Amino acid sequence: MPEPSVDAQWLADHIGDRSARGIASAVTDLIRGGQVPAGTRLPTVRGLATELGVSPATVADAWATLRRHRVISAQRRRGTIVVGPPSVPHPVRYERIGHFGGNLAVDLAIAAPDPALLPPLEKALAAAAHAERLNDYARETITPRLRRAVEPTWPFAAGAWLVTGGGYEGVQLTCQTAALPGDRIAVEDPTGARLLDIFEALGTEVIPVACDEAGPIPDALAEALATNPAAFVYQPRAHTPCGHALTRERAAELAALLAPTSTLAVEDDGLGEASTTRAVSVGEHLPGQTVLIRSYSKSHGPDLRVAVLGGAEETIERVRVLRSYGTGWTSRILQDALAHLLEDPDARASVDHARTVYTRRRERMAEALAAQGVATRNNDGLMLWVPVADESAALVTLAAHGVAAAPGSRYQVQPAAPHIRIATGQLPDDPESLRRLADLVVLAAGRP
Repeated sequence: MPEPSVDAQWLADHIGDRSARGIASAVTDLIRGGQVPAGTRLPTVRGLATELGVSPATVADAWATLRRHRVISAQRRRGTIVVGPPSVPHPVRYERIGHFGGNLAVDLAIAAPDPALLPPLEKALAAAAHAERLNDYARETITPRLRRAVEPTWPFAAGAWLVTGGGYEGVQLTCQTAALPGDRIAVEDPTGARLLDIFEALGTEVIPVACDEAGPIPDALAEALATNPAAFVYQPRAHTPCGHALTRERAAELAALLAPTSTLAVEDDGLGEASTTRAVSVGEHLPGQTVLIRSYSKSHGPDLRVAVLGGAEETIERVRVLRSYGTGWTSRILQDALAHLLEDPDARASVDHARTVYTRRRERMAEALAAQGVATRNNDGLMLWVPVADESAALVTLAAHGVAAAPGSRYQVQPAAPHIRIATGQLPDDPESLRRLADLVVLAAGRP
């Protein structure tokens, strides 16, 4: 059966406004209305341009707009194919945790904090109810109290400050202001699955940067910078999924490579105050070229929905402007509740205790795996990066025993050795329960 296609003259007859925007709008209307269904091959750029009496560049611009919104797809052999009406792209890595039925008893797929170890919020929220300028419609990039609480802990002198609704929103908005669709973004490989979803949704090309236990490898970053990326996104500590941390020596090496470029350094400090590693930043050397995004979800509570951005003034101002189209600012109550927790001795002791427990749980599981020949190298964070013989077989084996884990391929830019990622933040403290879980992970890994 021949592939459905649209004649250039027919399509031109249905386009009134012959600007790039008008062409894109008219084609979208035809697709929405069902006159040009999904799977239809569109005419060539040159063929449609001839019928419209415009330059091929005008049609190419229209096609580029439709590709950005995933309305059409350019396929080398088939030409330009209709995908469907404009839609919101799904974060496929984030959503593809694994579908193994409803009988899973142990969830090692989500690297979440233990709710029992989070500091209580009652006093913090009560104190924050008296925040300065409460219910004022003036947009508050960061409350004075929260700035006083976080500034002493920042690893470099920030030119500007901003609060967002969590770390990933901060990364998304920062990258959206730094990179246009089609631009390149360099990122550690492997890296956080949600970061890769964000870059894909922004329409950027991802350039992988290999890492070791001290952070991004300088030679790998130099190779990536040769492609002129708009941003370099990396995790300075408690790296997901490998658990390494940037050293001061490595930060200086990376800064020397970034200094002569226009590439923005974006630091995603996802574990924040719950990390066992002190904060090290490229911003100590390049404060005007660095934005550090620190989330407080895992350390102080995901329902606070607070992350702080501090760094390059021009970039943070662009993020502020972009955010003004939506929420505009983060609740002063939530900001000052976090400030209270950062200043309160009892809350600080609670975070310190949680950090100790998380470290003990991760290390005990790592030791139990290593004793049976499965080596992991995570030195921080709420997870272990576990080498396996076969990813799919490992996940199915665990699921058959009621245990969920995350597929390692979700975190990899380029295909590499198979791994699974297991969360450690809520592992059982009972030695016998932990031993049974470790035995299952070893079985799934395909090791004797």
